[in-house]
Amino acid sequence: MKRLFISADIEGTAGIAAWKETGDDSYFRSQMTEEVAAVCRGALNAGYDEIVIKDAHDTARNLYPDRLPEQAKLIRDWTRNPLCMVAGVAEGFNAAAFTGYHSAGFTGGSPLAHTMSTSLISIELNGEIISEFVISAYTCAYYGVPTVMLSGDTALCDAARSLIPGISFVATQEGIGGAVKALHPGMVCRLIEERTKEALSGDISACLPPLPDSFEIKITYKNAADAYSAGFYPGAKLVSPHSVVYCSADYYEILRFMHFCC
Repeated sequence: MKRLFISADIEGTAGIAAWKETGDDSYFRSQMTEEVAAVCRGALNAGYDEIVIKDAHDTARNLYPDRLPEQAKLIRDWTRNPLCMVAGVAEGFNAAAFTGYHSAGFTGGSPLAHTMSTSLISIELNGEIISEFVISAYTCAYYGVPTVMLSGDTALCDAARSLIPGISFVATQEGIGGAVKALHPGMVCRLIEERTKEALSGDISACLPPLPDSFEIKITYKNAADAYSAGFYPGAKLVSPHSVVYCSADYYEILRFMHFCC
């Protein structure tokens, strides 16, 4: 049996440009669902038997279940464990795909750029600013699951290729200052379906990024009081009024730190 795990966000969905468009009553919940459904169709056409989807935006209750294929299982709301946006992937899958992902906080790839929380300025891992894509792809890799497909803004897709050269992707839109230039939503869904099928029908072994031998995570908060509080996490160090550093050789411990300090 071939199993695909999907993590779905919204800020990289085709056409979305403002924070109010990420809410419960937004049209973009429909487009988010359509993009996830496109991945599902591509996977089924590639011979995959089971699909598990993690709704990974805000309330984690955004996707319309009745618009997804019957073969899909949906994880709604937050499990409240350190796997966060890819909770469920530890159960063992052949591959993972991400939809609606977006550029990292403190970068200019999207007017909605952020990482994990809008209360943060940035998250750095081993000296590099990272996105939720990197966090999630490393989490999948920790459990031996390659990340084969991504949809999101152009800057994120370009960065993803640096981490996983073999990844397939659909760049849904380009950030231009506070605006976006997006592909037609129907075309985005067609491309997602086609590229998912193509990716899952080929060799995906090159889509498993190697994990570093050790990790140093630095979280920079907008509010100095939040950094002060996080500095009391066991092993963490307040290195400036707004920044906390934590180190571990085990990536799961990095995820645990973020679970309590993001």
